[in-house]
Amino acid sequence: MFKVVSKWWKYLTAKLSGSFEAHADPKVQLEQAIQESQAQHLRLKEQVVNVVANQKQAELKLNRSIDELGKVNANARQALLMAEDARKKGDEAGATQYTHAAESLAGKLVQLETDVEDQKTFLLQATEASDQAKAALNQNSRVLQQKLSEKSKLMSQLDQANMQEQMNKAMAQLNETVGQDVPTFNEVRDKIESRYAKAKAGAEIAETSVESRMIEIEQATANVEAQSRLSQLRSELGLDAPGAPAAVEQPQEGTAT
Repeated sequence: MFKVVSKWWKYLTAKLSGSFEAHADPKVQLEQAIQESQAQHLRLKEQVVNVVANQKQAELKLNRSIDELGKVNANARQALLMAEDARKKGDEAGATQYTHAAESLAGKLVQLETDVEDQKTFLLQATEASDQAKAALNQNSRVLQQKLSEKSKLMSQLDQANMQEQMNKAMAQLNETVGQDVPTFNEVRDKIESRYAKAKAGAEIAETSVESRMIEIEQATANVEAQSRLSQLRSELGLDAPGAPAAVEQPQEGTAT
C-alpha cells in the first residue's frame, strides 16, 4: 500500500511540476533565478566574513601570546639575576624565593611556548581557509556579474521569441480552419477570385455575342435617324449645319470666265 501511495504521489508531483513549467512565465522565472543567485552570494559572503574574522581573531590571540611570552621570559631572567644577587649577599632565603619564582616562570614559559606554536599552526590553517573563502567569493561574484549581464540579453531574446510566436500563430490562423463556421483566408480569397474570374469571362463573352452586335447596330441606326431629322429641321429653318463650309457659287453655262 505504501509503495502504491508513493508512486501515485511521485506521479502527481511530476504532473503538477510539468504543468507549472508549461504555464510559467519565463521572465518571472528569470527574475527568480537572479534573485536566488544574489541571495546565495549574500549567504556566501556572510560565511566568508566569519572565516576571515576567525583568522583575524587567531592572529590577535597569537600576538598577545607572543607578547606575554616575551614578558614571562624577561621576568624569569630577572628572577634568576635577583636570586644570584641575593645569594652573593648571603641572603639564602631571598635567593631561594627568587629561584622558586624563576622556576614557576620557567614552567609558564614552557606552556606559553607550546601555546604559541599551536596558535601559529592554527593561524596558518585559518589563513589558508580565509584565502580560499575569499577566492570562492570572488569567483561567485564574477559568476553573478555574468548572470546579471546576460539577463538583459535573455530578456531581449525572450521578447523576440514571444513576437515570433505571435506572428507564427497569426500566420497559422490565416492558413488553418479556425472553426466550422469561420472560413480561412485562403478560402475567402479563392471565392473572391472565382467570382471575379466568372464576371470577367461573362463580360468577354457578352462583348463577342450576336446580341451585343445587334445592340450596336440598332444604336448606330438610331444615331443616323437622329442626325437626318436634325438636318431636316435645320433646312426648314434655313440654318446651315454647324461647322459646315460656306457654299461656293457655281458659274452659269455660257458665261465668260
